[in-house]
Amino acid sequence: MTESGRTSEKTMGWMDLLAFGRAEIKALHKTWIAFFITFYVWFNMAPLASTIMKDTGLTLDQLKILATCNVALTVPMRVIVGMLCDRLGPRKTFCMVLWSMAVPCIWFAFATTFTEMLITRLILSSVGTGFVVGIAMTSLWFKPRDTGFAQGVEAGLGNWGSSLAAITMPILALTVLGSWRWAIALSGVAMFAYGVYYWFSITDGPEESVKAVARKAHAIEVSTWGDLLNAILWTIPIVGVLSLVVRTVTKKGFISPEMSYTLYAVITVGVLYQVWALLKVNVPILRKGVPEDDKYRFTQVGALCASYVVTFGAELAVISMLPMFFQKTFHMTPVMAGLFGSMFALLNFFSRALGGYISDRTPTRKLAHLIYLGGVTVGFILMGMIGPSWPLAMAVLVVFICAMFVTGGCGTTYALVPFVKRRITGNVAGYAGAYGNVGAVVYTSAYMLLTDSQFFLMIGATAAAVFVFCVIAMKEPAGAFAKEYHLSSVDKELMAGAEN
Repeated sequence: MTESGRTSEKTMGWMDLLAFGRAEIKALHKTWIAFFITFYVWFNMAPLASTIMKDTGLTLDQLKILATCNVALTVPMRVIVGMLCDRLGPRKTFCMVLWSMAVPCIWFAFATTFTEMLITRLILSSVGTGFVVGIAMTSLWFKPRDTGFAQGVEAGLGNWGSSLAAITMPILALTVLGSWRWAIALSGVAMFAYGVYYWFSITDGPEESVKAVARKAHAIEVSTWGDLLNAILWTIPIVGVLSLVVRTVTKKGFISPEMSYTLYAVITVGVLYQVWALLKVNVPILRKGVPEDDKYRFTQVGALCASYVVTFGAELAVISMLPMFFQKTFHMTPVMAGLFGSMFALLNFFSRALGGYISDRTPTRKLAHLIYLGGVTVGFILMGMIGPSWPLAMAVLVVFICAMFVTGGCGTTYALVPFVKRRITGNVAGYAGAYGNVGAVVYTSAYMLLTDSQFFLMIGATAAAVFVFCVIAMKEPAGAFAKEYHLSSVDKELMAGAEN
């Protein structure tokens, strides 16, 4: 290892996480902590739900609407923040997220009306974009052969923020501070303070390396006219999925049908704006022509988006119903059902990092990814067969295996993200991350209409479809195990401009 922070010749392993003297390991730990804090703040309301209801007089339906708003803007904002990463760099972007989201967090803590709470949780849903920034930062610090493992560790540890919030927020609110408002406000203050530390403590990769930036910040670049059409088709659901949120809020009676029409119109305008942005950015580029060594296929992005639907999207959806599934199927107490149902979330660090580790060390990253998608398919089919006649131990084993493949599949998905096109890694991470939430919204909406068994089998069927799609559409990325990332002629041109 050199003073510049570059990795050594030896590939990265689990024990390397304890090598705190290495610059890239320091960067990894600083970044997962930043991501961890954003998820802690994002999920700081759920553990205090009953306390908040009792103190403010909110109804259960009002609380459900707040929970829905808490994830609403995460989907489109992940794409926007991914673009900002490519334009401004992940350091500045992460600090902007940490600082700006502290404001609605503290505002929510001291809100006195339901309308204030609704607005602040809606804005605060953007804090879920911290995941995208963390992926972009680790892709700058780690070389291709280690990026899967590094990103698995970063994302796995960061996701634990939601779990720790569930454990510590009630203690802070009820025992230490005596107030749910001060507990939530304190998490916002801590996030702002860490943003200040992060600004001064890290750089966008090793200091001596100059990073190429995207030519535009408000839409992803494509390489062909066909890819432009593909990009439009894959972009529409990112904003369009908000219509499901509007539908839910309308059905609960919190907004009138007339107001819902207005919101649908706003969503339509948002979709049209995204299409216009894609055209504005890419038509001049395509008319000029894209150099051969700078081209990529947008189906690569689509394959990653679809993969994240059936991995992270499925994970979020299953987490929300698995405790109740155990309780109904095996007549458990709520406490025991919650313990068994927590497997998906608790496995995140180990299995997600393992997925990235395996991706770094199998002959091809595509093969590793397909193995995991196959495991997701079989896992959910087996879960769909679980019934009261099953031994509890067998059911737990099936859920455990399925969770290993689902969370590990998140790791193999993001191990592929930096290799689509180096210069727009933030954009690609934003698209894939957004589709994880798109999948969660669609799956949870479908769950309302299905039995538990049908729900699991539906996810298994979509995973099988994604497996076939990836076999056809996904290509093994060039330089996926190289010591350095490949730079195209355009990358080099932009780097030269940055140096000048």
